[in-house]
Amino acid sequence: MEQTKSQTEKSQQTETQSVQTLESTKLAMRVSKVSIIVNVLLSVAKLLAGIVGHSGAIISDSIHSASDVFSTFIVIIGVSIAGKSSDEDHQYGHERLECIASIFLAVVLLATGIGIGYTGITKIISGNYTELAVPGLLALVAAVVSIVVKEWMYWYTRAAAKKINSGALMADAWHHRSDALSSIGAFVGIAGARIGYPVLDSVASVVICVFIAKASFDIFKDSIDKLVDKSCDEEISTKMRKVILAQEGVLGIDSLRTRLFGAKIYVDIEIVADGSKTLNETHHIAEMVHDAVEREFVSVKHCMVHVNPEEEKEK
Repeated sequence: MEQTKSQTEKSQQTETQSVQTLESTKLAMRVSKVSIIVNVLLSVAKLLAGIVGHSGAIISDSIHSASDVFSTFIVIIGVSIAGKSSDEDHQYGHERLECIASIFLAVVLLATGIGIGYTGITKIISGNYTELAVPGLLALVAAVVSIVVKEWMYWYTRAAAKKINSGALMADAWHHRSDALSSIGAFVGIAGARIGYPVLDSVASVVICVFIAKASFDIFKDSIDKLVDKSCDEEISTKMRKVILAQEGVLGIDSLRTRLFGAKIYVDIEIVADGSKTLNETHHIAEMVHDAVEREFVSVKHCMVHVNPEEEKEK
């Protein structure tokens, strides 16, 4: 009877994890679709505004927005594959494939930042500021609209990424932020050109390059950590210890090891229990610890519990 109950609970937890994964994938897909639609509309609007307003900066910015569509497709592919269930060849799942997508996006983001910075430095060195045409007011308005829309997309995508702990989606959020920063550079350049200081555009581009490079490094480092079995942070480990020790029959913890696996966490626990208890009793304690950890920490995909008898610990 007890075994049947335990099997039922395991089945329910597995089903719950599958539902959570499906919901996370659906949320990522929904955000990605919004991202594609916004980027396509915004890039077309900025291209037209750049042509009519005689602004090379806005035309370049429209190309940047269009390139973000490509990065969003990478997110869709990465999240879709990562959300696949375990199979015979991948018995631990596919979560790490999302990290690969994040690394790719981090590299693309860095390349974008370097491109913006290189262009700015080249213009500063050339000193040919007077040869630039003075942009119209429409180009300035387009830059402002782009800043507002892309900053909103950054926060919208970032919130979803944090909710489902998606590195790929977070990388895409920073692509939106890089586009907003690029538009700020375009705005400064257009405004500077209109008041007689076109060099401001180039200076702003160099500063923006630094911010984008920092963001790409953070995304790259986070993805690598999840690929090399880095432990979860101390705060989660501390909370986990409290949950384990709160279970009836647990006398102590000999070992608690965690490792990041994509957006999920694997846990290996060694607990101390009364050595005089029967195998069924200690198995029940281990099951309670296992279920409590997976229930309280939604990021935990699976935990393994080993029981050490108390008298062995005292020797």
